[in-house]
Amino acid sequence: MKNFNFFLKKILPLILIRKFNRYFGGGIVFDDAGSTWDESALLCIGYSADDILKRVLDATLTVKCGDALFERDSVLFYNVDFVWPGLSGLMWAAALAGGRLNVLDFGGALGSGYFQHRIILSTLSNVRWNVVEQAHYVEAGRTHIQDDMLRFYYSIDECLAENKPNVILLSSVLQYLESPFDVIKKLPFIGASILIIDRTPFSKLAQDRLLIQRVPLSIYKASYPMWVFSESAFLNKINQDWCSIGNINCPEGTVYSNKGFEFSFQGMLLQRRES
Repeated sequence: MKNFNFFLKKILPLILIRKFNRYFGGGIVFDDAGSTWDESALLCIGYSADDILKRVLDATLTVKCGDALFERDSVLFYNVDFVWPGLSGLMWAAALAGGRLNVLDFGGALGSGYFQHRIILSTLSNVRWNVVEQAHYVEAGRTHIQDDMLRFYYSIDECLAENKPNVILLSSVLQYLESPFDVIKKLPFIGASILIIDRTPFSKLAQDRLLIQRVPLSIYKASYPMWVFSESAFLNKINQDWCSIGNINCPEGTVYSNKGFEFSFQGMLLQRRES
């Protein structure tokens, strides 16, 4: 696959790379960004628009009432599609805790990950899924979605006041934070033994790089700054407190920016190092 990607970059003009990226990346486009996060944000629409939340909420309510199995970014899915490496991490955490699963899902929207795996999670005797999100998502979640298993919080600290998570889930979220490593620094002190990072972009560069991600209009109108992490630098930081157990191959795979910058979406399953 690496040789094929290299071959593409050498022979294809940028317009064809863009078409290839849209086909294999689900129509998502990645453009060059400003030199800083603030400069890049000025070029974007953002993810906080009320119409986006309405679409996600409507889709989640459809899932909750049983007319679809799960949603992702407001798109409904009707067939089982488990993320097996991530699910194995969840079940491993439950096994280590005698069947108890308490998840801190940072940036988990309205519980998309929970609903996607609810069929299997329901076989556990004790499940608590805690989503930490933006304020308007928390308010919508508490008003329309929340139940005894699925809860919503404004911050990690608020979640920890009521819970003792044994697993942390970071799925497609770190790249959209202005200061992602501020969050990563907090993770070892949460007390969870397992960390799952999924659907996160990495490159072979020595330094992180900023791009602008543009969502297809068929989903909703949005664009936002996105970090592409240096894989080597990221691993050097995360491995200080966490031990890698295995990698997660993400369906997005390898993609290109509109100017041919190559990166790939990856995930990892980690266990907290004993102090």
